[in-house]
Amino acid sequence: MSSTAGQVIRCRAAVAWEAGKPLVIEEVEVAPPQTNEVRVKILFTSLCHTDVYFWEAKNPLFPRIYGHEAGGIVESVGEGVTDLKPGDHVLPVFTGECKECAHCKSEESNMCDLLRINTDRGVMLNDGKSRFSINGRPIYHFVGTSTFSEYTVIHVGCLAKINPLAPLDKVCVLSCGISTGLGATLNVAKPAKGSTVAVFGLGAVGLAAAEGARIAGASRIIGVDLNSNRFKEAKKFGATEFVNPKDYNKPVQEVIAEMTNGGVDRSVECTGNIDAMISAFECVHDGWGVAVLVGVPHKDAVFKTHPMNLLNERTLKGTFFGNYKPRSDLPSVVEKYMSKVQ
Repeated sequence: MSSTAGQVIRCRAAVAWEAGKPLVIEEVEVAPPQTNEVRVKILFTSLCHTDVYFWEAKNPLFPRIYGHEAGGIVESVGEGVTDLKPGDHVLPVFTGECKECAHCKSEESNMCDLLRINTDRGVMLNDGKSRFSINGRPIYHFVGTSTFSEYTVIHVGCLAKINPLAPLDKVCVLSCGISTGLGATLNVAKPAKGSTVAVFGLGAVGLAAAEGARIAGASRIIGVDLNSNRFKEAKKFGATEFVNPKDYNKPVQEVIAEMTNGGVDRSVECTGNIDAMISAFECVHDGWGVAVLVGVPHKDAVFKTHPMNLLNERTLKGTFFGNYKPRSDLPSVVEKYMSKVQ
């Protein structure tokens, strides 16, 4: 039992007081964890574009502590928490796994009814209150994690217990973007050894998707991005060829179809751009091609394609967090990193 268990902890946090305004390092009070909650000392946190998106957004939930891609150590646990104890190394995750609902009991889904991502909720489920405050004023949580704080309180279902030997400064990125891209390829697209794969968008998620294709044994991994400077980095993650749509005067799906004798076997879309999504679907081969959408589009975006593209036996799939169940699956993803899976 830690010396701070059951007490309010005062620590520093980066607080967003209003949309788009610079975060301010403040001293905050972090209340003890309640039932099914865990207080975590955050050692490393990275910045994900989702943090930036909601920091800029004109939603009413301010002041707020952002951050959701992180690694830390359990400081104390609330009542009812049995599978974590102080000292355990954990990855907080923006979505959860209650292990009780229909989604959690399904082998196909990771979209927990209780704990799936909710960007509109700024309080804890247990009592509808925040665990953060400054001079008695509540500070809202973000996606149940709020890792831009030295200490945070998280529902036990949103914490993956991992190998304590894993370097938290490296594996913290597995709690969001890297697992999302890796899982989109390995768990959803499932390319066969020797197959061809196109990856749209070569940011962190797309690089992880390319890495998944490399691990699966794809023979050709075609990176698609509007920024040609990204190809050098993408080669390290398995990309074998690069296509910049700006270099052609025809749709990129036609370019890829010509390069691959009718289309790739699998494609993974990691941009959230609706045109890229359509291209990713239309560039897969008829008869067996599968396209997987990962990026989150603009709320008014509409996906348009001719129904014949589906009737000609192409498959369109979506994925959320790479189809990984956070508590059940993330520890093994960390082990893949630890064993440097080839």
